[in-house]
Amino acid sequence: MAPKARSDPNGIFSGMVVFLVDNGVQRRRLQIWKQKLVQMGAIIVEEEEGLSRNVTHVFATDSASLGLKFRPKLLQRFKGAILLYQWLEDSLRLGEKVNEESYSIQLPNEPKSGDPQLHLSKKLKTSPGPQIKDKSLNDSGSSPESPSSISPVNTDGQQTSVGAQNASLHYHPPDLNRNITEIFGKLINIYRALGDDRRSFSYYKAINVIERLPFNIESVDQVKDLPAIGKSMQDHVQEIVTTGKLSKLEHFESDEKVRTISLFGEVWGIGPATALKLYERGHRSLDDLKNDATLTNSQRLGLKYFEDIRTRIPRDEVQEMEHLLQRAAEDILPGVSVVCGGSFRRGKATCGDMDIIITHPDGKSHIGFLPKYVNHLKGMNFLREDLVFSIHSEQGTDSGVDTYFGLCTYPGRELRHRIDLKVYPKDIYPFGLIHWTGNDVVNRRLRILAESKGFRLDDTGLFPATHGSGGKRVSGSTSLKFNSEKEVFDFLGFPWLEPRERNI
Repeated sequence: MAPKARSDPNGIFSGMVVFLVDNGVQRRRLQIWKQKLVQMGAIIVEEEEGLSRNVTHVFATDSASLGLKFRPKLLQRFKGAILLYQWLEDSLRLGEKVNEESYSIQLPNEPKSGDPQLHLSKKLKTSPGPQIKDKSLNDSGSSPESPSSISPVNTDGQQTSVGAQNASLHYHPPDLNRNITEIFGKLINIYRALGDDRRSFSYYKAINVIERLPFNIESVDQVKDLPAIGKSMQDHVQEIVTTGKLSKLEHFESDEKVRTISLFGEVWGIGPATALKLYERGHRSLDDLKNDATLTNSQRLGLKYFEDIRTRIPRDEVQEMEHLLQRAAEDILPGVSVVCGGSFRRGKATCGDMDIIITHPDGKSHIGFLPKYVNHLKGMNFLREDLVFSIHSEQGTDSGVDTYFGLCTYPGRELRHRIDLKVYPKDIYPFGLIHWTGNDVVNRRLRILAESKGFRLDDTGLFPATHGSGGKRVSGSTSLKFNSEKEVFDFLGFPWLEPRERNI
């Protein structure tokens, strides 16, 4: 049977040839989707035709239903998009095709999303030169270690091992294209300082893709089909591999205003608006800022320890400090859970700062813990300077989350490192773990997915969205309850990623 004729050649789904996996879908719902797709320009491929070469999109409820319909090898060969039905719902609701990236279904028996070869094995155009086999994968295409064997923290954030981790288990992307990633990294800092988070985030995503490539980029054709590498990024890559530089970065670095605002924005506590005001006051260097009376105490500390804070911390030192923090916490409150999140929990070799997420399993002993903990750590000469200190657990405000931002030192040294301590009630602890583990790409995708399902997600919970006066969308005050990070991922329909798999 031939594919059905399209109804509207200019519809939002025009050009799509679709196969709908019916496993786990109500018949009535399936018929509605078929009707909408055809009305808006898509072609529906019927069951008996299977996964033909013409198919551009496959939709399913999850990877399990997909596996029941097709053999894994067939899916691996498929060149189109494999998406959750939620993509259809959201596109229909918004009246336009939404970005497909957050709705991709992890294929059965393929590497998980954090694996360096996710998507790349299907979308990468091979180099015309000698090919380099990625030794991080075994012959079957799966990771040599299972996710559970490489994660030092379980889904509830409890430590599962003590002592140094094997260096081979850390997140070490090949990063064979530093000539590109270093330039993109500079652009990230510039756009952040200018307050352009959208552009900054686009370079952040591009770096996460490029640093994993197991070959040197010699032609833009090698990256044209990669995620996060759109036309603008392709032009940048082409210019860098051809000339060794990027005119856009050179323009920024030669522009005094941009260069100065970018520099000021790197000082802890100085945001884009403040950086601009400081520039307009005539300041052009960090030395100029030292005499500015408008700086807050926190900003002055950020300025004083500017070079210290920029120095990355080796993983083994972060791990030693995490153990110190756990022992110090146990001195005050036995049974307390102390986890270092951020890039450390994701397995990175170095960290820019330390994000410490704390809770207590009884759900109440965390109240009033942070002030005692901070005083104890100061008495040990570990915490040195305070930046932010706010207590909410005793009054129950701000979801009962207590916060301390400050500067610490590795035992026996004076070099300052940034450290954040966050104490969460047990019932919202999974959300704190997700948020402070990152990375930014994962957190952004989870938030977008939550919004598409009628919720608001942040580090304190997942809140149902309702419509207030005037039809404006507002969030409920009570979060849904989950016992682990994985339960949150499962509820949102996002493939589960171990912490070390979240460098995407």
